Amino acid sequence: GRIHTTFNQNVMATGRLSSTEPNLQNIQIRMELGRQIRKVFVPQDGYVFLDADYSQIELRVLAHMSEDATLIEAYRENADIHRTTAALVFHTPYEEVTELQRRNAKAVNFGIVYGISDFGLGEQIGVSRKKAKEYIDQYLEKYSGIKQFMSDIVEEAKEKGYVETLFKRRRYIPELKSKNFNIRQFGARAAMNTPIQGTAADIMKIAMIDVFNKLKERKLKSKLILQIHDELLIETKEEEKEEVKNILKTSMENAIKLKVPLRADVSEAYNWYDLK
Repeated sequence: GRIHTTFNQNVMATGRLSSTEPNLQNIQIRMELGRQIRKVFVPQDGYVFLDADYSQIELRVLAHMSEDATLIEAYRENADIHRTTAALVFHTPYEEVTELQRRNAKAVNFGIVYGISDFGLGEQIGVSRKKAKEYIDQYLEKYSGIKQFMSDIVEEAKEKGYVETLFKRRRYIPELKSKNFNIRQFGARAAMNTPIQGTAADIMKIAMIDVFNKLKERKLKSKLILQIHDELLIETKEEEKEEVKNILKTSMENAIKLKVPLRADVSEAYNWYDLK
């Protein structure tokens, strides 16, 4: 009498779990209808939903893998990373960064992880291709460790034929040897993105296993019911709430020791819509 999704371990090339029949990872929250649909997901009586979400895990993995001093320092000082990037890229004092500058910097931060093109970034934030290229160039100039890391990883992938996550899980990228320019470009983006997104996926799986084991060891009635990429959802028995919150936060933040701290934010609600 309840909805059950199927999680697939080996569909996504980066190693993320995917969800099918129904796909519960893809209920659009940017559209009001998608958000409203989340209201129908409720826990059973006597239970509450707890949701823990990694804060910017891919950027934190990028900081660790690229060893970029600026990015590492920002995370260690718990700075607002998008505001930091805006200040650097738009040559504006940190305190004077506008909301629009921060939003654009956020698009650049996450775009870099996905190997975004100047055309793609321009489309996304509504600026010319030339302007977007300027932003990307300035970003890579300020975060020189990231620039070096991206270029090294593509060269290494061309040489070896594959890239690896921090946990040595491989993805082969034959596209890098294609005669077609667009396919080679796709290969380069995959080479840059896979070690980062793939490591984030590995970390999440380590955290999930730890959460599951702790719930079992302590004979708790709460159950892990959903994983949405960087997020875990637990149907939590009311009286177990504080203990489960602690398990979630501890397991996720200590899944691996990186050069920057991992952070998980926990929220609670009586339906999926009201979480966070």
